[in-house]
Amino acid sequence: MRRLILKRLGLMVVMLLGLAVITFTIANVAPGDPARLAAGPDASQEMVEQVRAERGFDKPVPVRFMIYLGQLARGDLGTSVYTGREVSRDIAQFLPATVELVLFAITIAIVFGIPLGVLAAVWQNKATDHGIRLLAVSGAALPMFWLGLMLQWYLALELDLFPLGGRLGVFDDVPPKITGMITVDALLNGDPGTALTAMWHMVLPALALSLPALAAIIRVNRAEMLEVLGRDYVTNARAQGIGPFRIIAVYSLKNAILPTLAMIGLRFGWMLGGTVLVEGVFDFPGVGLYAAKAAVSSDFEPIMAVTLILGAAFMFTNLLIDLAYALLDPRVRNQV
Repeated sequence: MRRLILKRLGLMVVMLLGLAVITFTIANVAPGDPARLAAGPDASQEMVEQVRAERGFDKPVPVRFMIYLGQLARGDLGTSVYTGREVSRDIAQFLPATVELVLFAITIAIVFGIPLGVLAAVWQNKATDHGIRLLAVSGAALPMFWLGLMLQWYLALELDLFPLGGRLGVFDDVPPKITGMITVDALLNGDPGTALTAMWHMVLPALALSLPALAAIIRVNRAEMLEVLGRDYVTNARAQGIGPFRIIAVYSLKNAILPTLAMIGLRFGWMLGGTVLVEGVFDFPGVGLYAAKAAVSSDFEPIMAVTLILGAAFMFTNLLIDLAYALLDPRVRNQV
């Protein structure tokens, strides 16, 4: 197990370096002048050139990349040209909201995806199966931002069931910060009302974010359950008179859950990236919205920081899934 962890951590470093090279190159060849943005719209050309020299924008891209790597090694994520604040402070402010939203969305996907996958397999080729498969296909095909807009239009504007966006209402007080996640902070401060309000604000963005993951979990779990339900030991269990609930819960789901677990890890990473679209639609103040605004402003240091942090989170999540895989399956553990 230790060998697996060390190998994956080494691979993560290499992949993050490759991600930094690609993102830095794209950010620096994209249209836009960060020196002009930093100097301000009314600055003279001399002032722009002075800012360009002070911030190192006049240096060749490889030199600037090496300087940036040196900053990263010191834990310095740079300064946002747009906000004028340290990027690390901005990330610390916005990241908890994104983590809270993604955890809420992946919980929805797991809670509904696994049972629906089981039901579709048990009632294969029945009306229930067809309906669940239609939901899975729709979830895989619909773009998240379009789904978010439709949810806003129907559930928020037409039926007035949910708020249009944001984390809390205009007149709601934000609880004292402990983790930065409002639902958790509200509960820790003994304020369940604010926690429920925050969750209510997350329902629509979480639904938009979770549907692709829900569809993937349904498809994988259904396919694995069908395979397991056809194996000899399940047939023998049925012949021995074991009840259908126990056959599914004890004999089948345990063996079918491993590929689903891997899919959940992958989808968690995709959700982190998907927040860039969903948070923009719902004006949800997380790192996705922060990165989108930075991209529009050609503010490349926040873009670099968000990309590397989300990339590291994606890789770390997959490492945890691999470790869980190895713990649950002795065959995988013996191959490490």
